[in-house]
Amino acid sequence: MPSRLTSTLLATLAGAISVSAHGHVTLVSIGDKSYPGFDPTSAPYGPQPDSITWSNGATDNGFVLSSALQDPDIICHLDATNAALSAPVAAGEDVSITWNQWPDSHKGPVIDYLADCGGNCSSVDKTTLKWFKIAERGQLELGAGSGATGKFADDLIIENSLTWKVTIPSSIKPGNYVLRHEIIALHEAGTEGKAQMYPQCINLDISGSGTQLPDGVVGTELYTSTDPGILHNIYNDENLSSVSDYKIPGPALAVFDGSSAAGGSSAPVSTSTTLSQPTSAASSSADATPSTASAAATTTASQAAATSSAALPTPTKKTCAGAKRRHARQLKNL
Repeated sequence: MPSRLTSTLLATLAGAISVSAHGHVTLVSIGDKSYPGFDPTSAPYGPQPDSITWSNGATDNGFVLSSALQDPDIICHLDATNAALSAPVAAGEDVSITWNQWPDSHKGPVIDYLADCGGNCSSVDKTTLKWFKIAERGQLELGAGSGATGKFADDLIIENSLTWKVTIPSSIKPGNYVLRHEIIALHEAGTEGKAQMYPQCINLDISGSGTQLPDGVVGTELYTSTDPGILHNIYNDENLSSVSDYKIPGPALAVFDGSSAAGGSSAPVSTSTTLSQPTSAASSSADATPSTASAAATTTASQAAATSSAALPTPTKKTCAGAKRRHARQLKNL
């Protein structure tokens, strides 16, 4: 069994070698259309085009620490503000989410939530949004222990061209929603307050004939810093008997038509894109300018333990000049 010192050193090394490799959602694909995401690393140098993804102040692709889970930053990321546009999607349709990069040392779950805006998502108060979980995947394979980590859901994102796919529940009530897509990085989570949260929010205009709208939880009540899936040492898998011993944090999956929502997945397929003109989010079908992307195939909840055989690409590395400022802001809450 590795010592506490060994685990601490491994966590520190994982954080240090990849501090510039954190990521953000760079593309959202729905059907044959794709929408560019907000780029926080470019925002300080000029205005960003209107987007379906919420803007945020993580200029170094940074994170929200689990010491700040009751701060509004946890809802849609640091200083997040509403996206101006919304993307049309049919209930039962897939939404593919592509990150610009992700470090393979940052093991952790991938979780997707929806919240009903009750009107225009471009002006809704984020602190009033009530989130219900529609997809989750956690640990997929145990590591050898003694410092060797296992396989987590975020590894599937890396394997599949940095793309994750989530299915909109087919029986959901139509309306304007925010999709909250999140990776939780656990490489330093053996210490309370050190898990890294990477929430990304996307405005959707969901159509269909469904009638179900599950109860939700406001973002500042989704987690606590001592939840088993937040405070977790990924370097001691010899103490676990199965992957189910890792408990994915947050509320239970929402129930639709008597069964839980499906788990998200990341299996690659190709998709073409078409060009549409962006309009205001007040419109029922506001689209941002599409661009070419890879999408990902789906799995159901019963397939949640399945893994993909796709080849592992090398994420693009970026130097984040603002890293020191960004992380210092988060550390103030320790």
